[in-house]
Amino acid sequence: MEPNSMQGKMIRVGIIGADTKASWAGAAHIPALAAQPQFVLAAVATRHEKSARNAAGAFGAERWYADPLELINDPSIDLVTVAVKVPAHRDLVLPALAANKAVYSESPLGATVAQTEEMAEAAGSLHTAIGLQGRLNPSVRRAAEIIKAGRLGRLLSARVAATTFGNGPESVSAYEYFDKAATGAGFLTIAAGHVLDVVEAVLGDITEVDARTELLWPEVKLMDTGAISVREVPDHLDAIVKTSSGAPVGVQILAGVPPTDAAFSLEVRGSDGWLRLTGNHPAGVQVGDLTLSSSIDFAAPDRPVATGAGPTAAEIWSGASINVGEVYASLARDIANGTHHTPGFGHAVHNSRLIARVERAARTGTRQ
Repeated sequence: MEPNSMQGKMIRVGIIGADTKASWAGAAHIPALAAQPQFVLAAVATRHEKSARNAAGAFGAERWYADPLELINDPSIDLVTVAVKVPAHRDLVLPALAANKAVYSESPLGATVAQTEEMAEAAGSLHTAIGLQGRLNPSVRRAAEIIKAGRLGRLLSARVAATTFGNGPESVSAYEYFDKAATGAGFLTIAAGHVLDVVEAVLGDITEVDARTELLWPEVKLMDTGAISVREVPDHLDAIVKTSSGAPVGVQILAGVPPTDAAFSLEVRGSDGWLRLTGNHPAGVQVGDLTLSSSIDFAAPDRPVATGAGPTAAEIWSGASINVGEVYASLARDIANGTHHTPGFGHAVHNSRLIARVERAARTGTRQ
């Protein structure tokens, strides 16, 4: 399939990892696709026949596969969505790219910077999307437009306070892998990766980093088994960063925050005014909607193309499709127009390298 062969036709999507049991794909990707008529959920795949068959029935997929590679090699599939645990990304993304498919992968793309770079190089001119969806939230996009137009004047400072219910003193065995260093799916690569990406979307690339991390809960109780798991990665971040717009930004990200106390705030102060982005999704800035306020007048952000959560999603994932829907809408425009505006695997490399800089700054105590 040539990179632009999907122009002018329905985009047939195959989702790997679309399980009915509390999967992110079921909560976010399924309703995001259902809200947009240019997409067809052509297939789902899991590692087991029963779960794959159940997912196809629950989500209305045309077909199912118990072997993800069979979905990838299905000639009727245009876009492969990889929504599985990070350590499995490489072994699915590379075959999908080799099959000349467009690929949407959750973030982080690779378990290491090297893996991420490898997949980005393999993508070539194919259409790709990375699941750093917070930057495409309509309020984030409008805030970025205000900053870029210089409407706040000279930028003086910004501060970020962010939370997530994950990476706290309690977890479940299915999420134990988030606490292991080798998986590349810890607090920094996910929670911090999403927060700092929103900062960059609004204020420009981060050019300098001073950071400190903490491991507040080195032992984690697995509530479903009663076992104690050892956490190998940080669960708290304090950072001061400088951005290409000139604004210094203070960032604090808290883990293990109860859903009732969840909050996100990005406040930007300029010589001619201020703006603020706020949200309260328990899982973090990348999941729910955001509200924009400012001392200056601005056009209301666009309405999201998708809202709500999938039919099997837990209540805590309410609104999970909002930002994911924006990624799919952007990708559809790129496919139709032969453009590459959607943050893709090249952007994934940028984010992965940024988190590596944060880790080095925290480890060495030097500015990166």
